[in-house]
Amino acid sequence: MTRAVHTGLAGIARVELATLPTPLQPAARLSDSLGVPVWFKRDDLTGIGLGGNKVRTLEFLLADALGQDCDCLVTGAGPQSNWTMLAALTAIRCGLEPFVVCYGDPVPDRGNLLLHRSLGTRVHFTGDPERSSVDDAIDQLAAELRGVGRRPYVVPRGGATPVGALGYLRAHIELRTQLSSLPEPPTALWLAAGSGGTCAGLVAGSALLPAAYDVVGVTVSRPVPEITAQVSRLATAAGELIGAPVTDPAVEIRGGWIGSGYGTPSPEGERAAALVARNESVFLDPVFGAKAMAALLDACRSGEVAGPVAFLVSGGAPTLFAAGGS
Repeated sequence: MTRAVHTGLAGIARVELATLPTPLQPAARLSDSLGVPVWFKRDDLTGIGLGGNKVRTLEFLLADALGQDCDCLVTGAGPQSNWTMLAALTAIRCGLEPFVVCYGDPVPDRGNLLLHRSLGTRVHFTGDPERSSVDDAIDQLAAELRGVGRRPYVVPRGGATPVGALGYLRAHIELRTQLSSLPEPPTALWLAAGSGGTCAGLVAGSALLPAAYDVVGVTVSRPVPEITAQVSRLATAAGELIGAPVTDPAVEIRGGWIGSGYGTPSPEGERAAALVARNESVFLDPVFGAKAMAALLDACRSGEVAGPVAFLVSGGAPTLFAAGGS
């Protein structure tokens, strides 16, 4: 199976964007305060822009876009989306013009929106506060672009497609190698689960190339049943793309940490982020990383997690400088 997975991935086009491998670092002071060994997988250090997990996703998506001879990229999310900013940044690098759709009404240029302005990204607002309004607006904008002779590559929120999930199937192989050198490797990898693509790639990787750790997602956006089904679907489809079927993927999603809503910082997340910053000099974004860390801290303090554990630091630095959500 190992050879089949590597061969299958090698057959899928990828644009090299990220600085890899990203570090796996011991969080020594945090570990001491919790009484549990904690490791950070630093995917905030992927080397493009201000870093972030979506760079791995975009390596495969942009290669697919170039393979289809597209001349622009259309995607969307919230006004402070790290995903859309990195999608625009890397699209430009690959010679594609980015178009971004945001839900709601125009807001001041802060955080990721300020970075979009510096890039010259075409940003459109739906005028509807519902996040799902982005989906139809993306399709409508793509149709308008086709009508004037453009060739858009259309990507849903978060880059959550089977092709995009390959970025973290590949990351699983990287992390598996890093953990194999440790005398006592982590038994679980915790991460925030939003659109589901990152979690799906890791789940697919774990199913195809078993490692010492379980994948534990903490939903920061959707109800647990919805994101569980999304991750399972994407993991299965990602395996199909490389000719390595994923049968009944094991998906573990924790709920209860969204707070008052997606995109809004939670008190628990703010406390967790402050603890990590003071102890490890690592900033967690308030929308994803901070809430997932709050869940992990609770599990450690309650005694549920006693052995070594890893945490995916997924980036999102621009949201530290903007009020509101992704």
